[in-house]
Amino acid sequence: MSYNDIIGSIGVLIILIAYFLNNFSIIKQNGNLYFFLNIIGASIACYTSYLINYIPFIILEGTWALVSVVGLLKSIKKPQD
Repeated sequence: MSYNDIIGSIGVLIILIAYFLNNFSIIKQNGNLYFFLNIIGASIACYTSYLINYIPFIILEGTWALVSVVGLLKSIKKPQD
């Protein structure tokens, strides 16, 4: 496995962990941890896509990370239930 494969796999694994935890109601979909895991995972996957110069996934993962940042900021500003 190459460096790119390892780093990319870690990013995708983090995104899948967030999805799994949310799907089984272990973490909230609009919770800070969910957004944080998506930001980290998508950013790593975006970086790996950049390393291999694969533009479609740079756009996908970059957008995923940015949308998650916005979600995290909104979650932080919102009064907690």
